[in-house]
Amino acid sequence: MANSSIAANLLQRIQSRQARCGVVGLGYVGLPLAVEFGRAGFVTTGIDLSARKVDAINDGRSYIDDVPTDHVAALRRAGKLSATTNFDVVGELDTINICVPTPLGKAKDPDLSFIVSATEAVAVHLHPGMLIVLESTTYPGTTEELVQPILERGGLKAGRDFFLAFSPERVDPGNKTFQTANVPKVVGGMTPDCSELAAALYGSAIQTIVPVSSPSVAEMVKLLENTFRAVNIGLVNELALMCDRLGIDVWEVVRAAATKPFGFMPFYPGPGLGGHCIPIDPFYLSWKARQSGFEARFIELAGAVNGSMPHHVVSLVADALNSICKPLNGSRVLVAGVAYKRDVDDVRESPALDILTLLRERGAELMYSDPFVPQLPGSLWRDGIDLEHVDLASLSPGACDCAVVVTDHSSFDYAALQRAACVVVDTRNAIRNPGPHVFRLGAGRRAEQPIEAAALA
Repeated sequence: MANSSIAANLLQRIQSRQARCGVVGLGYVGLPLAVEFGRAGFVTTGIDLSARKVDAINDGRSYIDDVPTDHVAALRRAGKLSATTNFDVVGELDTINICVPTPLGKAKDPDLSFIVSATEAVAVHLHPGMLIVLESTTYPGTTEELVQPILERGGLKAGRDFFLAFSPERVDPGNKTFQTANVPKVVGGMTPDCSELAAALYGSAIQTIVPVSSPSVAEMVKLLENTFRAVNIGLVNELALMCDRLGIDVWEVVRAAATKPFGFMPFYPGPGLGGHCIPIDPFYLSWKARQSGFEARFIELAGAVNGSMPHHVVSLVADALNSICKPLNGSRVLVAGVAYKRDVDDVRESPALDILTLLRERGAELMYSDPFVPQLPGSLWRDGIDLEHVDLASLSPGACDCAVVVTDHSSFDYAALQRAACVVVDTRNAIRNPGPHVFRLGAGRRAEQPIEAAALA
């Protein structure tokens, strides 16, 4: 039970669904969370600086594939969900979840400006009895070293007058099995009351709560989860480069190793890391380690391997074009898939952006196909140009000299792609029964002589 009367009062409001909830940041993390709070019976307000997102929610529309529009519309009709760009509403709320981005700066150091600005806006309207939970991925110590001092500037104290916790987001966009409601939620509070209140709030909407002893532990949990993936992907990417040299098919190796029922978990190579977590989180961890005088060599080496993969992909494109006696300079290259993962529309940190940049630097004429990304502004990639999605079915045979499968969307017509390209580089092992003009990442194949024209027919 809560130790103070303020905590006991908020706990009662949460348990009776009388608490008014707020979610700052209505992206892939914030909107699903706000919807789950609304479906659990709370009157929930989303806060975002994007008028487009706010208008969509208030019109009963979802802009995220993982959140059905029907759910948003039903919550709007029931008066359980609304959105605003005005932080003044914080003064009327009992709980706030901060779900804003945490990108990397140019020097690969943490950019916490979104957390700072959101926390400062909340602090203006902070009142006794509120619960504040940070969900944004960050380095261990952020909640206590950065967020707490900002919130306490007005004289209120965390754990006494208001309550503060960290709970890492675990969103996997496009995952049809595990979504916000059924992914276990790790919660670490500043004090026992903080932990109890945060657990009660999440427990009303999420099936399993995993309490830990502090915000720093919860922050480290998130970094471990994603660094685990980044390091293992780095391992298998290095293995793919090795297999290329040894003439061994890395995909066959991983597939066979995965039959072991213990002690092995399959990871797969690819063109590089993308998304809002895995390419970024290990840098947060290694940055924090350096601040304490520790060098995270293993983690940084995996980052270097993964970061080199776009360069390797471009070298495969050059090899593939050489096999048909064409230089990369001046060749028409189609990039198939610019989203960072299959069947999503998110291009954040996508390796396709680096691949496009490198190809353009070497003189390639570029086009791309991605049904989830209708336009690709040049502002999203270094020295980029504006491009528009090209439907594979509309391409005539030989429309491009080389196609590169970067993101293996399930809707892609790979037969049409092979017809449209003289040679194909497949970085995802997406093409089944590939012909002689298909070069696969990590498959150990290098054409020693030009491919005959008849083989391309």
